[in-house]
Amino acid sequence: MLEVLRSKERGRTKIDWLDSYHSFSFGEYYNPKNMGFGPIRVFNDDLILPSGGFPTHPHRDMEIVTIVTEGAVEHRDSSGGEGIIRVGEVQKMTAGKGIFHSEFNASDKNILKLYQIWIIPNQLRLKPSYEDIRYNIDEKKNKLLLVASNNHSDGVIFLNQDAKIYLADLEAGKGIGYKTEKPRGIYLHVTEGKVAFAGTELSSGDAAKLTEIESLEIVSDQNAGFILFDVAMNF
Repeated sequence: MLEVLRSKERGRTKIDWLDSYHSFSFGEYYNPKNMGFGPIRVFNDDLILPSGGFPTHPHRDMEIVTIVTEGAVEHRDSSGGEGIIRVGEVQKMTAGKGIFHSEFNASDKNILKLYQIWIIPNQLRLKPSYEDIRYNIDEKKNKLLLVASNNHSDGVIFLNQDAKIYLADLEAGKGIGYKTEKPRGIYLHVTEGKVAFAGTELSSGDAAKLTEIESLEIVSDQNAGFILFDVAMNF
């Protein structure tokens, strides 16, 4: 099964310091037919102006993954934790039994672009914690780079859910294959350029929900980037 979500169909929040696109229902954007995909509950594409950011707010029982694509984000929380996430870094916050958290553009001059993903965990009331990983941009050139999974032995961010997150950049004329295990689902979000698979073309901001498939070959005739999720659908 294939369902395509076009960029122009996403929800949007635009205020003085924030321009955010919502691939799933979030905030004032509500679509009962688009509440997520498997355990993925939120996928937001955020642009935050210099010095702008989200003031202190609560989170609970959610795995929150942040992927920075431009600039740097500064975060602080009620446990005393703080830090800065930059391009080439991915962070996961386990909100667990509850935490108060803030996120701001770390610069007063440059814009910040990031993806924030919320994944429903397989356990409730976990102890709040952080984990991050650094990678070299070249590590995802023409291949899938695993940055998060539910297997400690992978040596990447650990997710308290049966899910994997991959990053990839494709050069023009290149392709990447991926094999799945039924009854798992694949969520593919294009971050830049255009990609194609099985006769379907996706442009930047587009996404596809795929279920009941065994494999796919993702190709592009131009430089492109995407994020791929491999998730259990019976969580």
